[in-house]
Amino acid sequence: MDGLRAYAAVGIVLMHVQANLVIKPSDNFLTSSVIPWFTNFTLLFMIISAFSMCCGYYERVKSGAITPAKFYVKRYHRTWPFFAMMVMISFAMEPSWNTFCQSFADLTMCFNLLPNPNIEVVGVGWFLGTVFTFYMLFPFFTFLLDNKKRGWMVLLLSLVFCFIAIEQFNNGGGFNRVNIINSAPYFIVGGMIYLYRRGIKCWVEKHWMIALASGLVLTVLRFVVDIKGLFILPDLLVFAAWLIYAIGSKDIVLNNKVAKYLSGISMEIYLCHMMFYRVAIMLHLDKFIHNNDMLYVVTCIATLIGAICFSHVIKYYVFKLLKKACTKGNFGI
Repeated sequence: MDGLRAYAAVGIVLMHVQANLVIKPSDNFLTSSVIPWFTNFTLLFMIISAFSMCCGYYERVKSGAITPAKFYVKRYHRTWPFFAMMVMISFAMEPSWNTFCQSFADLTMCFNLLPNPNIEVVGVGWFLGTVFTFYMLFPFFTFLLDNKKRGWMVLLLSLVFCFIAIEQFNNGGGFNRVNIINSAPYFIVGGMIYLYRRGIKCWVEKHWMIALASGLVLTVLRFVVDIKGLFILPDLLVFAAWLIYAIGSKDIVLNNKVAKYLSGISMEIYLCHMMFYRVAIMLHLDKFIHNNDMLYVVTCIATLIGAICFSHVIKYYVFKLLKKACTKGNFGI
């Protein structure tokens, strides 16, 4: 699962760099179909988030072994500090009443409860808002997935509700991943995979080639088959297949030191990469690199290196020093 997080974070960086570059790389299948699709890795993150949350909290919430206070403090402690820092940096760069209001909404972590949560301050933070809404609903989520039979019924109902929301309540806007009802099937699939995790792990370990082939075939079909009438099912099946494979996989591609390291800072890379894309743009690399494809590659590398270094320093040095100082000063954290 570490590999999925790591590669999804890198894929989103590649997608955002291509989408924002004024000088685009040459047009081919990779740049016109594959890389733009990487935006859907946020949906994969939803499935992984639900599975990971269930691994850590499903049984404890269900049995009452963890209090609401401890549960939500842990969620804020995990997601708020780095996001808050990015929000304050963004506000300092463009201070205004509008950005202040958006920053305030961001800092509550509850901004996805707004009727129109179109926030530009840390624009990629919309994902964190959707996931935090899922955190708020997690006790209800454990009720919905109390057992496998109920889980399948809830998954079916969530797909129907998602379809109705898209057709009747999204005002012609199509699928809206910011809306928790639209995104609910992805979270529920992550929970369902958790309920079957032991059997899945055992099966994949014995039949890893079949699991890998299933993921590859579904991914290829996603690009070669006309999916316009298939609702959200293609991406749901593709990402579910890859998570199923990752649970029991022992291959070096998904299980290596680099993937594990990047997985540990994947959220931070996601939140800060656009800042380092802007830094890369300020370097005016186009004055030195005249090949459009090479310019894209170098810009991606510069963005990734900046985001990785910044995330590493902040998470493993700055925040640890702050936590240590707060502990010594008896401020608590």
